Amino acid sequence: MRAIRGATTVFENTKSEIEKATMELVTAMMERNGITPEDIEAALFSATKDVTAAYPAAAMRKLPGMKFVPLFDAQEMDVEESLRLCIRALFLTDLDKDKSEINHVYLKGAAHLRQDLTK
Repeated sequence: MRAIRGATTVFENTKSEIEKATMELVTAMMERNGITPEDIEAALFSATKDVTAAYPAAAMRKLPGMKFVPLFDAQEMDVEESLRLCIRALFLTDLDKDKSEINHVYLKGAAHLRQDLTK
């Protein structure tokens, strides 16, 4: 099993913006790692306290092949001076790759979060 991390930000707290950003993040995580929905054992999402208009997991569920992937949403800790309007994702996957081969994905305002992990 391998974990794939990702994060993105939304420009505003609206259902359409959350759905669009989540679908973009999920698609990028899958494409950059060459995975299909069948490879995802579970997906966990967290969002900062200012992301309240929609569930990121509900947006992922709208993508093809996601019907049977277990999904979970949580509110992120509210840490002072942390990135706002942020959605984070963690895929638990059924991959036979070395950890160094995993491509973690950080988009938009989250691009600076883990530069040590992105390729």
